[in-house]
Amino acid sequence: MTERNAGNRLTLQSLGRPLAQGRTAEIFAWGDQQVLKLYRAEFAARDVDLEANKARQVYATGLRVPAVGEVIEIENRRGLIYERLDGPTLLDQLGARPWQLLYIAHTMAQLHVDLHTRVASTLPSTHQRLARKIEQVERLPDSQRRAILQVLATLKDSDSLCHNDFHPANILLTTQGPIVIDWLDATQGNPLADVARTSLLIRFAGLPPPAMQRAGQAILRALLHTVYLRRYFQLRPGGQRELQRWLIPVTAARLLEDQPGEQAPLLAYLEKLLRADRQ
Repeated sequence: MTERNAGNRLTLQSLGRPLAQGRTAEIFAWGDQQVLKLYRAEFAARDVDLEANKARQVYATGLRVPAVGEVIEIENRRGLIYERLDGPTLLDQLGARPWQLLYIAHTMAQLHVDLHTRVASTLPSTHQRLARKIEQVERLPDSQRRAILQVLATLKDSDSLCHNDFHPANILLTTQGPIVIDWLDATQGNPLADVARTSLLIRFAGLPPPAMQRAGQAILRALLHTVYLRRYFQLRPGGQRELQRWLIPVTAARLLEDQPGEQAPLLAYLEKLLRADRQ
């Protein structure tokens, strides 16, 4: 009996309680050595297939990531079978042990440098992905949109593996070492575009409630941001000035995601970046 056939006879109730859940999916045990990432009903089927395809391409680069199995369907929800790799996230670790911030930031930087050494020439283009997103942001005046796209056009392209959602909640601390998960947004491109995205997420993205209840969140964010960038550029020297220019299209593209509480600070930050770039 194949996993696909077995999955077709399952029900949501028979899966039991999820091991974890997020905005787009729930994670369930699937035997002893695998998990089922079951996407919520509103998540498009083509996006599940896209993640499966990207996950296989990332695995083929030799990076240590969860092996991916079949796509299945349970009660009109599509799911993806992954190798099971247990462990807390770096965000969990930061919330529970903030004194380990140096280790957490260094781990992030080292993992990011490692994945940026991988060639991913079969994945979609970072440049094209950013341009599409920027074109769709309704809150940008046309003159500002043109200026942002002009900046993007001047930035050097590459075929390095980029995650595009690289942050502490997407890094698991497993018995096999730290492992990066959730590759739906993976592209090929300039590593600095990926670093810019991580910088933006650390500074502006909302944190889940357990992390938000910790005292000194703003201080932790600032320290994590500073130490992560410092360590990244120690391991991969050069590019700090170019990073500031990458932040312009990356910030503009983030606006399309319309995350609660982010629009006003992102717009203000974008204007600051554009003013600095004109000087």
